[in-house]
Amino acid sequence: MTLNTVKVQNWDRTITTIPTYALVASPFMNWRGMEESGGRRIMRSINVDMRSVKFCTPEMLAKYKKIHHLKDYIEQRQTEIENYNKELGVDESVTVNGRRMTNLGVFRKYLENYCIRHPRLNTDMTFLIRHLQPSEKGIPIQVYVFSKEKAWAVYEEIQADIFDHILAIIPEFGLRVFQEPSGDDLQTAISGLGDLLQNK
Repeated sequence: MTLNTVKVQNWDRTITTIPTYALVASPFMNWRGMEESGGRRIMRSINVDMRSVKFCTPEMLAKYKKIHHLKDYIEQRQTEIENYNKELGVDESVTVNGRRMTNLGVFRKYLENYCIRHPRLNTDMTFLIRHLQPSEKGIPIQVYVFSKEKAWAVYEEIQADIFDHILAIIPEFGLRVFQEPSGDDLQTAISGLGDLLQNK
């Protein structure tokens, strides 16, 4: 009886011994395509609390116009929407009539422009900032881009920098990141309820 195996060197220089039948019985990943391409894929989402999504007020739009990555977009969209609503004779005193910008849509455009201008991303490869299917955990906004750097540590640094920025900037758009209630959240709620009952 003979036992045939294949030895594979992993990315961290360790050696894995694999029985030959496993190569046809199970899927495996070959990283050479990534190494020979123009970048390494970043595919990560952030869940936005759907209760924080709303139509933009004139005050919000005036604030967004001051943001470098948004100024041209806001002006162009405002003109486009105003012309559309005017042509159809839309009664804009009712919120649901006509077309309007939302804080989520503006944030998505901000993120797109931010990533386009990011010096360490390869915009010649697949480039998407998109919504995924909403769930009980909110609406995922997915960043699907490629970094120019393929070395693992540098790639992770670029990815972390992008998502640090997203987490810090998202409150500026009146949006909240969804996260499961923690012990602190419950403590605050109970404390607030106690104060309310005391005042009564």
